[in-house]
Amino acid sequence: MNVAIRPNSSMAVVSLVFGILGWTLLPFLGSAVAVITGHMARAEIRRAAGQLEGDGLAVTGLVLGWLSLSLWILGIAGFILFFGGIAALAAWH
Repeated sequence: MNVAIRPNSSMAVVSLVFGILGWTLLPFLGSAVAVITGHMARAEIRRAAGQLEGDGLAVTGLVLGWLSLSLWILGIAGFILFFGGIAALAAWH
């Protein structure tokens, strides 16, 4: 039984790799690249009409990227609110 092996989208692989790098070596930049390439990979896979695989890789890269970016945004907002509150208390007294 010969089954044609469909290749993975290279953008999906890039998304997954940068999603992992976004949590380890390239915290913000890796996450942004993972999100961008993940969306590009999913569009490429849809346009290929069954000729490409890798949607799971792209989704995993997207999830890792979006989670990391959201934690960065929450962390920065918390930092600003915390030190802004301290500055407000210092100015009030």
